[in-house]
Amino acid sequence: MSGDYPAALLLIVFLPHLGKNSGGKHNLIWTKTMRKESGIISLLKERANCKTCNLSNLCLPVGLSEGDVDKLDSIVHRNTPYHRGDLLYKQGDCFRGLYVVKSGSVKSYYEDHEGMEHVVGFFLPGEIIGLEAIHSGCHNCTATVLETTAACEVPFEQLEQLTEEIPDLLHQLLRLLSKEVHNDCGMVALLGNNSAEQRVAAFLVSLSSRYHSRGLSSREFNLSMSRAEIASYLGLAVETVSRTFSRFQEKNLLMVERKNIQLLDINALSDIGGQCSTESHQRSGRSHA
Repeated sequence: MSGDYPAALLLIVFLPHLGKNSGGKHNLIWTKTMRKESGIISLLKERANCKTCNLSNLCLPVGLSEGDVDKLDSIVHRNTPYHRGDLLYKQGDCFRGLYVVKSGSVKSYYEDHEGMEHVVGFFLPGEIIGLEAIHSGCHNCTATVLETTAACEVPFEQLEQLTEEIPDLLHQLLRLLSKEVHNDCGMVALLGNNSAEQRVAAFLVSLSSRYHSRGLSSREFNLSMSRAEIASYLGLAVETVSRTFSRFQEKNLLMVERKNIQLLDINALSDIGGQCSTESHQRSGRSHA
């Protein structure tokens, strides 16, 4: 239980049952604990801003002056952490703003008329969720948290007003929309006539590249999504995804232990998936230096 609730909350719940004689002592403990947690929360809020965020080079502040970043930061809402299963928004909700993943991961999916879930995207730190709803003013999918996640909420009406004042912000927003279209085109191509091995390999190489661009390991990371969610995203059966992982492991292309995955031969996976790996780009860059 203590792993799910902060210490201050536990003290609030149990203090009334500790006995009247020891009330003064425990009230003092409660007060100190509350002050400590309040101080931590204040410190985190102080540090949480666009200027100090290590993901700003992937997000809306790219190319903005320090003063413009301050203006953007003034409209950003930073919510308390979300937990697995929490919803950022539901299919059919009115569009109010964009979400930027700060840590953790999120999936988006839609439900068909039979109630079947179809995964359409996974979002990592620095990536923006909700762009698809700008056109219709309504979310056509649901965004749900896959693990403990922090996300910044950017009210779109205020963001739109700010783009009139900051042209570079509008340019960055258009770049992000263009990237969304590019990714959608890539997904359509991936699901075309590609085999299960090609789809899974391309998916893993894409994750590897995205983690690398965030300064994280491109070779070893956790898969926060289940095999069923990966299968839904890639248009495959769950059993097919599991067999493909097993085949790749037998070929020493990767090693999987529950959620943890190690890519042992990224270039071979890139060849299968028809993509350029991070390592290939690095070698290419060095050879042209």
